[in-house]
Formats: sequence, structure tokens, C-alpha cells
Amino acid sequence: MTDQPPAAPRGAPPHAESVPVSITRHGTVAVVHIDHAPVNALSRGVRQGLIDAVQSLDGDAAVSALVLSGGPGRFIAGADLREMALPPDEPFLPEVVGAIDACTKPVVAALDGAALGGGCEIALACDLRLGSAKALVGLTETRLGIIPGAGGTQRLVRLVGVAQAIALVCEGRVLKAGEALALGLLDAVVEGDLLTEAIARAPAAAKRRLSALPVPVGDPAEEAAAAAKALKGAKGVPAIAEAIRVITASKDGDFAAGLALERAAFLALRESPEAKALRHLFLAEREAVKVPGLEGAKARSVSSAAVIGAGTMGAGIAVALLDAGYPVILVERDDEAAQAGVARIDALYARQVKSNRIDEARKAERLARLLPASDYAALAQADLIVEAAFEDMGVKTDIFRRLDKVAKQGAVLATNTSYLDLDAIAAATARPQDVVGLHFFAPANVMKLLEVVKATRTAPDVLATALALAKKMGKQPVVAGNCDGFIGNRIYAVYRRHAEYLVEDGAAPEEVDAALEAFGFAMGIFAVSDMSGLDIAYAMRKRRAAARDPNERYVSIADTLVEAGRLGRKTNGGWYAYDADGNRSPDPAVTQIIAEARAAKGIQPRSFTQEQIQLRLLAVMANEGAKELAEGIALRPSDIDLAFVNGYGFPRLKGGPMHAADALGLPTILTEIKVAHATGGAGSEPAELLAQLAAEGRTFADWQKA
Repeated sequence: MTDQPPAAPRGAPPHAESVPVSITRHGTVAVVHIDHAPVNALSRGVRQGLIDAVQSLDGDAAVSALVLSGGPGRFIAGADLREMALPPDEPFLPEVVGAIDACTKPVVAALDGAALGGGCEIALACDLRLGSAKALVGLTETRLGIIPGAGGTQRLVRLVGVAQAIALVCEGRVLKAGEALALGLLDAVVEGDLLTEAIARAPAAAKRRLSALPVPVGDPAEEAAAAAKALKGAKGVPAIAEAIRVITASKDGDFAAGLALERAAFLALRESPEAKALRHLFLAEREAVKVPGLEGAKARSVSSAAVIGAGTMGAGIAVALLDAGYPVILVERDDEAAQAGVARIDALYARQVKSNRIDEARKAERLARLLPASDYAALAQADLIVEAAFEDMGVKTDIFRRLDKVAKQGAVLATNTSYLDLDAIAAATARPQDVVGLHFFAPANVMKLLEVVKATRTAPDVLATALALAKKMGKQPVVAGNCDGFIGNRIYAVYRRHAEYLVEDGAAPEEVDAALEAFGFAMGIFAVSDMSGLDIAYAMRKRRAAARDPNERYVSIADTLVEAGRLGRKTNGGWYAYDADGNRSPDPAVTQIIAEARAAKGIQPRSFTQEQIQLRLLAVMANEGAKELAEGIALRPSDIDLAFVNGYGFPRLKGGPMHAADALGLPTILTEIKVAHATGGAGSEPAELLAQLAAEGRTFADWQKA
């Protein structure tokens, strides 16, 4: 066996980085090794290395077959998304895939891990696809607002037919090895050493170009149903309709025409605002766990967890921990309250069983790991304790004083506070270094966002533990500094305040909500407030009243609604009226309360367009986010975007408030903030960072890169 070192890219300068592709010989079989950590993304170097290797080996008389290998646990996980923001650089992926397809010798793909997106397209161009049990296969491009652009749709449809191809591509479905085998995307699943088996099978492999196969004749009704289902779940993603169009067009049988149609659609979608927003969020998720100061910090071992407080939030947190595989101790003030908590958790699992998300056996297994208790002594061996009690400083500090006496040394002490000062809570213990904020969002077992709040003295390994916990629970962590409301609720409070200013100045609640829904929110802010309960925000406002700046404009309409017994959906009346089925409608009583509030201040109501409402509310979110960045409360603009997309319903296709502000232009945002400041007074001042970036012609993204 001999090794051929990687060659420099064609036309590359002498200092260019070596191509991360190498070749080894095993008799007449040549193995093309891809080694581009961490996931073999299709960077320019990988693309160049692959095309060079395939073309050189095709002309080598001593080679009978090729094997493509990504190494142990890998294949090719997809495109290098960072390169999509750069000028196009040859060779393009269709050239690489075309070279594999055109190779006169059999090419075997050895999939020991993820073959997603472009990686799947490369595998589909091979003549034989072998996978280990760890193989994952899928064309996932629609998750990023694009479609496959290197023949993926055209080869897949020739394997599985139109209806199945529409479902797989439009859902961005990732298939495990057994599923991929059943559908024909894998030819075999290998139990032993995958590369050894691939080398052994390669000489006998036959050329089987999917590009040469006909598209299977399908049932038109099934194809129409698949398209209708995909369009129904599209949620405004233009790529879904384009994927359906391109796949359906393949039925004419012309592979070359299908490739051209697919490529044109891919290129158009790649530059769309939706695709840019989704790529931004994809990269943001990977940046969010890179926290300064955690280099070398090792997460503490967590084998058992506890939750204090078995109300709605506590029950949801307990379910999230049980779902992650932890045994959970559920502590309440007495046995009756603890059993009520168990009943809440049982009900949450019963809903999952009813919706076929889990079966009865899995429900029973998880409930078997739940231990209700009314004595804090039960917490003595817990590695992680999450406090989920009432949002009151006195209540929380009392709990943490008690924890100091019973929790074992090294236990992570977490609080689910939404607004309160984390340093003050940590100061109630003799071990503030062990205290961290874990701000879950309701329902805690469903919502993806987990705000990880760092107190002044939180130890690095405690923060690392919180991030590891988020990953195990399938949550999206965002690290926040300590302030009133942290990242999300601090911005949300300003957003809600300015929505109320719009109402007091003349917009109806339903007009504000309609504008937000037209922007892409699933629900407007007043409908969300009704769903959450107006009493929650009311209590927060009362708590803050003494410290409120007298120069900040205050709207009392929401207070009047609460004091009239209108708490939202739970009382069938809040900003809206609700019927027996929960359907909302404008309420004349609310209209009267709003009119009286305007009259009391001498406000002459005026009308607002949807665009004006959208601009005002986006501007105030981005402006407050800029203040958080300057103060170090948020590490990055992209962290703010992740928080709002995953926790507050900001539309994914807009990429989050900071990304959306960049797309609109920061000078436009700054101009609107000056108007908002005149409207709202203290607390609405333009952020210095926003003003600076707007003056320099830069964006929040530029600031993050710097």
C-alpha cells in the first residue's frame, strides 16, 4: 500500500493550503480519503481534491475501481456554508458530481456517518453506496431555503419516484441507515469494518449511473397528495414550491434538462433573503456555544437532577430532563403538591402518547425515573438542582439558602428566573460559583430556547455544564449576562411597551397583531399576551414601578384590563374576547377602555400602516439589542437572533431582529428609533452602537466579525 500526498489546487498560489484529499492504493482499488475536520464540509479544497483525484484515477490503467471514504464516523456532511457568503469559486459542486458520474470505473461510496446535502449528491453519483449502522443520508437543503443544486433531485427521483422524492426533499428528511437501505439510497448496510468491505466489493462493482435510469412511473394522485402536503407545511419557504416544480419536471425523462432546471432554481434561491436568513441562523447555532473563557473548561458530571417547584413550568422542566434520560427528583412544599406535580407530568406524557410521539412503554419508563418528594433532604445526592418556584426574590433566595445546607459539594444550583438579579440569588449561598441561570421558555419541554445566564461568579465549569445539559436536552442555548430580563425578556419588554404606545396613539390591538402576522409571526404580541396571561406582566410592572424613570412613557391600558378581571384566555377576555372554542375577536369593551385612556391623555388617534407598525417594532428590538451588545449582556448579534427565533416566535425566514435590521439598513433603523424615542421618552434612546454602525455604513454582522 502506498500513499499519495494531497496535491495543491490547480492555479493556487505557492502558499495555498493543501487539499484535504489523499489517495491510498489497495491492489487495483484506489481509496480517495476526505479529511477536512470536523465534518468534511465541501470546501473549495475538498471539491478540488475530489475532482483531481477522480479524474487522475480514471486515467490510471493500474486502477480498477475507486472508493470514496470520509474516514471513521464520517462521509461528507454537506456544503461549507461560510463559503456561500463569498464570491463563487471553482470547481463548483456539479463539476465534482459530474466527474464522479462520468468516471469509467466503478466508484463506491463508503458512508460511515453523515451524507447530507452535497454529500448525499456525491453519494448518489456513485455506482454503489455502502453504509455502516451510523450512516445518515438526506437532501436537507430546503432547511436552508434552497434546493439541491448538483443533481440531487434528478438522481433521487430516479431511485424513489416523484411522490417519495417530493416528501424527502421538501421535508429535508434525514434517513438512518435502515431507512436509507429500504428506499434504495444505500445498497447495503455493513456490520463489520466498512472501508475493508468497500475495498473488497469494489472490483466486482458494476457501473450503475442513476443519471441513466428512467424516472419510475408513479400514481398521479399520490404525487399530487405529496405536493399538496409539502406546500401546506412550507410556511412561506419558497424552496418548497421550487423543489416540487423541479422534481415533477423530471418526468419528461431528460436528465440534462432536469439538471439545468435544478441548477437555475438553486442559484436563484441561494441569493434569496429567506436562504440568507436561514444560513445565518444555521451558522449562529454553531457560534452560540463558543463562549470566551470556557477554553479548556470541562463540564461537571451530571447523572441525576432535581426540580424544585411542580407547577406548570417546573413540570415542563422535569419532562425535559426525563426526556434527556435523567432520573429526576421533584420537590414541592408538601406531599399533596408533589403528587399534583406528578399528575401534571403524567398529563404531559399522556398528550404525547395520544399524538403518537411516544408509546405507553416509553411513558412508563420515564415516569419510573421520577421521584416526588416534600423534604429537601431528598436533594442531597442530586448533581443538578433547578429551582422553578414563583418569580419572587424572597422566595428564591430562601430556597437557595436552604439548598446550601442540603446540596452536595459540586452540585450545580440553577434558577429558572426570568427577570430577577442572578447575583442576588447567588449571594444567598456560600457557593455562588455553583449558581447559574437556566431560563426555560414555556412549555419548557417543547420550546427550544434555553437562556444560560452567567452570574458574576459563575464558575467556567458550571457554565460548561449548562451548555452540555442544553445539548443533551436538544435545546438551543444562548449565553446571557445578568440584567433585568437578560437577553430575551429585556428586549421583549421594550417591544411590548412600544406596541402599547402604538395602540394608545391610534392602532387597534388587532391591527398591530395583523401587521406582525403579516411580517411572519405566528401570533401577534397582544394575542400572545392573552395566551400567557396578562397578570404575569402586570405583576412585573408593579414590581418595577418604584424604579421606573418618570420620563418614561407609561401606558396603563393593560393594567386596566387586569384590574377589570380580564386576564387573557383563562378568563375568556383580555385584549380580545374568546368564545367557548377559544376563537378570538375584537371586544367593544376593550375598544372603550382604549378610547378612555387616549381621552385622559388628550391623544388624538391616528392610523398606522402595516409597514409602519413592522418598522417601529423591529427598530426598537434591534436598538435594545444593540444596547445589550455594548453592555456585554449578549455576546453576539446572532445570539440575540437565536433567542428571538427560538423563544419569541420571530420568523425564521427573517433571521432574527438583528439580521432583519441589517437587511433593512441600519440608517433606516436609526431614523425610526429617533421617532420612537420622541414617542416613548426615557428608555427608548438610540443606542450608541447603532448610531456608530449606521454612521460608518456597517452592519451588526460586520461588528460581530470584527
